[in-house]
Amino acid sequence: MSEWDTYNETLIRYPELGFSLDVSRMNAPSGVPEDLEDQVAKAFQDRVAIEAGEIMNPDEGRAVGHYWLRNPDLAPTEEAAWIRKVKDGIVEFAKKIHNAEITAPNEVSFRHILLVGIGGSALGPQLLNKALLPPNSPIDLHFLDNTDPGGMDDTFAELGHGLSETLVVVISKSGGTAETRNGMVETERKFSSIGLDFPKYAVAVTGVDSKLDKIAQANNWLARFEMEDWVGGRTSLMSAVGLLPAALLGMNIDNFLEGAAVMDELTRSEDASKNAAMQLALMWHHAGNGRGEKDMVILPYCDRLELMSKYLQQLVMESLGKEYEIGNEKRVNQGIAVYGNKGSTDQHAYVQQLRDGLANFFVTFIEVRNTRGSAESMMVDEHGSTSGDYLQGFLRGSRNALYESDRPSMTISLDELNAKSLGSLIALFERAVGFYASIVNINAYHQPGVEAGKKAAGDFLDLLGRVKQHLTETGSAGVTASQMASNLGEGDVETVYHCLNHLAGVGFCQRDDGQSPGDDQFVC
Repeated sequence: MSEWDTYNETLIRYPELGFSLDVSRMNAPSGVPEDLEDQVAKAFQDRVAIEAGEIMNPDEGRAVGHYWLRNPDLAPTEEAAWIRKVKDGIVEFAKKIHNAEITAPNEVSFRHILLVGIGGSALGPQLLNKALLPPNSPIDLHFLDNTDPGGMDDTFAELGHGLSETLVVVISKSGGTAETRNGMVETERKFSSIGLDFPKYAVAVTGVDSKLDKIAQANNWLARFEMEDWVGGRTSLMSAVGLLPAALLGMNIDNFLEGAAVMDELTRSEDASKNAAMQLALMWHHAGNGRGEKDMVILPYCDRLELMSKYLQQLVMESLGKEYEIGNEKRVNQGIAVYGNKGSTDQHAYVQQLRDGLANFFVTFIEVRNTRGSAESMMVDEHGSTSGDYLQGFLRGSRNALYESDRPSMTISLDELNAKSLGSLIALFERAVGFYASIVNINAYHQPGVEAGKKAAGDFLDLLGRVKQHLTETGSAGVTASQMASNLGEGDVETVYHCLNHLAGVGFCQRDDGQSPGDDQFVC
């Protein structure tokens, strides 16, 4: 079969979304492989169970309800009413902000949003902000998405005197995420230091009765918007996490939700050859032998989708990077590594290795056919070519060059980038992740590795506190890590050393270098 025939036979098109998926360069067998037929059938059954509200996150005893967010008719009556109530509240709040019915205490309209969150609570809004920010948006968006004090200072400096017209949106489902709490505390102190009453600027997006919710209630914050435990952070973009900043920035959240709902409907098809999400899952499985043996490189040829690879990195890797199968009976160490940036920029960076180096990846090109939004485009050479012509040429050239070197790729094409098409793209990958997880029999909706990291960080902070307290109470004319560990009755000398080194780095004490770390003296 010719390449043209393969393209015609395998291309999936959804005209209602201006979407197509081309897997003809993946070198995959046509149809569902015989040895995967049972797993694919199970994946379709799991899709039904998820949308019906069955407990599909057994490790945490939770339903998986992000599909309900764009189609409340799928949800049980109580949950459907809640979804509509939260959305209506967001629309009303954003309207009052835009109409200056709610203003900053100085009676000036809010001109900035400072979003404090991490992971899905920041990545999703960052993607929306980059991809869809209207040119005439009444408000701009800034982020505290880490516990790096230097980064926080940079953001506060960027806002400058504008803090007095800055709405602060703090997002944490549990209300106990350390990085978000730290950002909130630092923001509150920054506001207080310049005489601003923080609660009059503050909005919470959190679970009912969470730590954050109780703080917001007790201090009479400006507004509170609810989250539910059946929405995971990496699939929360169509909850208040994404809808609130999107509405405040003037985006069309109805179109965003509609795009996702239409993609959800199209990927309910149990004809795998016509189901774009199942095709993605099958290509991932084929490329990596069902074991993630090849990395997924995301190359959007659109500046506004620059953050798509970062967003998909969390969605795919946190969902699929699992040690055990469902039931925790078999260690499988599943996962697909995701990285990428934008084309054609990175044809001048790592595409060289993709073409000629290790063949340990497959590429997903994302094409937006019209990025300018206008039929008029400036000619840039003597042949009458436009900048957009060159962008298309570089995409097609890269695709062909990779294929010539037996590097597989697939291409997702959108007619244009808008709220509806972005909603559909996000929904496509959410569904594909669910299908792939079912095929390889893992739980895509929990994150035990993340929780283990948080616990380890907590253990370090506890030890750091003990070291700091000991130095505060006794001082030091010079102590080594081994001596400090002995003083504390702590067996992990290396971690004690890192505690002391950190305290020296922030100026709490001084390090006098010895011949090796074990000889370093810490004085305070």
